[in-house]
Amino acid sequence: MNIDLKKLRKEYTLQSLSKADVLPNPIDQFEVWINEALNAQVSEPNAMTLATSTFQGKPSARIVLLKEVRKDGLVFFTNYESKKGMQILQNPFGALIFYWPELERQVRIEGKIIKTSDEESDKYFKTRPKGSKLGAWASPQSQELPNRRYLDSLKSDFREEFENRAIDRPDNWGGYILSPTLMEFWQGRKSRLHDRIEYYQENELWEIRRLAP
Repeated sequence: MNIDLKKLRKEYTLQSLSKADVLPNPIDQFEVWINEALNAQVSEPNAMTLATSTFQGKPSARIVLLKEVRKDGLVFFTNYESKKGMQILQNPFGALIFYWPELERQVRIEGKIIKTSDEESDKYFKTRPKGSKLGAWASPQSQELPNRRYLDSLKSDFREEFENRAIDRPDNWGGYILSPTLMEFWQGRKSRLHDRIEYYQENELWEIRRLAP
């Protein structure tokens, strides 16, 4: 490797963060930050790393897209038979990370994951572009494929099947909501002395504390 990774270093200098700066509820605070990311035209501000694990504790992580912020948690959609779907079935606890480098910010979230209702999944599915709807039918997500042609052929078959009728949501595709039990807001600071404000639950109430960087 020609690049010396040890020499790569960015100094964070934009903003600071204190307990006095944040709202009492972490979902409300998250809405403030993601709106600021939107206003700053961050690239894909709703992209988040989702970490799940098996019942044995073997972890996996991947990028998914946040589709809704609710008072009870954060919503995303996927194939229920995918690797992440199978892991959520085995162990319903997961973690999310948002990283917005343009604002020198991260948000870490931990909590329990459950399915949204069929009605909620149907409602969102109807808003998807036609190609994405067909993709949900065509992709046996996380399963081995013989080649790309096979996947394209599946999509073509479903395009013909739904040519003259509405594309309904597949039963194995829908939403999840991660209801947080912990949320951390991270603001980059100079000399790696970053600001970290954590919300944690105590007797079902949110408490706030500062963490060392």
